[in-house]
Amino acid sequence: MQYFEESLTRYLQFVKVEKGLSEQSVAAYRNDLERYLNFIGETLNLQNLAGVELRHIEEFIEELAAMNLSPQTIARNISSIRSFHEFTVAENITHSNPAELVDMPQKARKLPDILTPHEIEAIVEAPGNDSPQAIRDTAILETLYATGVRVSELTGLELSNIYAEIGFIRVIGKGRKERLVPMGEAAHSALNLYTEKARPHFVKDKEETDNKIFLNRFGRPLSRMSIWNIVNKAAEQADIEKEVYPHIFRHSFATHLLEGGADLRAVQEMLGHSSIITTEIYTHVDRSLLHQVHKEFHPRA
Repeated sequence: MQYFEESLTRYLQFVKVEKGLSEQSVAAYRNDLERYLNFIGETLNLQNLAGVELRHIEEFIEELAAMNLSPQTIARNISSIRSFHEFTVAENITHSNPAELVDMPQKARKLPDILTPHEIEAIVEAPGNDSPQAIRDTAILETLYATGVRVSELTGLELSNIYAEIGFIRVIGKGRKERLVPMGEAAHSALNLYTEKARPHFVKDKEETDNKIFLNRFGRPLSRMSIWNIVNKAAEQADIEKEVYPHIFRHSFATHLLEGGADLRAVQEMLGHSSIITTEIYTHVDRSLLHQVHKEFHPRA
């Protein structure tokens, strides 16, 4: 937020003076934009408004939807964000408006690009298993795809969250809500190898680890930015041309489950969405499969 305070102050002055908005309206703009700018600054680690892209705004909108906010509140937030970015372009703070393609809630949740199973496999296999760091990175990538967890949920995982005997992990989501998510054999094996063989190499002071699963070379829990770097490095090693970021594993996880015939409400439960409406954003990518199924099974297709 500290990187954007000046731009926000200038914008609020603009809407107050030039648009003649009331103090109450200006306060609403401030609340919406402070939440948005905190997200892109602290969660996404962006330090310059010029670095904001459409996918970042879409991630923020998904965060709002996961908070179970009303469509009207989400629409107001989108309007505030769009207006703010229009102002930054007009004031030559930025050169383009990443929010210009963002629509209102019924159309806003356009799913970003996803990875194919082949691309996922290439990325997961990229680090290898020839060092403690490589074993750790492989376990992180396997867990992201196997469970669809958010980055904040991944960095918060603790050893006690692994229920190896039943093949689940316990995820602490938004609002401290807990959910059990299956981890699958590949992620189970990768996590087991990491916790038994590699993690002890990272532990320096047990008190500093906070019992967190994934640690850095200093023995402290990995940050969100570290996860971004690990994902980007693996994607580069795998020669993936798409822009790859941690949240794309969550999108791919949900999409691949639905394409495989998973029940929408089961996917909702695994993603930790409060509303099934949020989960439904993944159904539109399934159109080609629907056509294929219709052609194959309908008597008069």
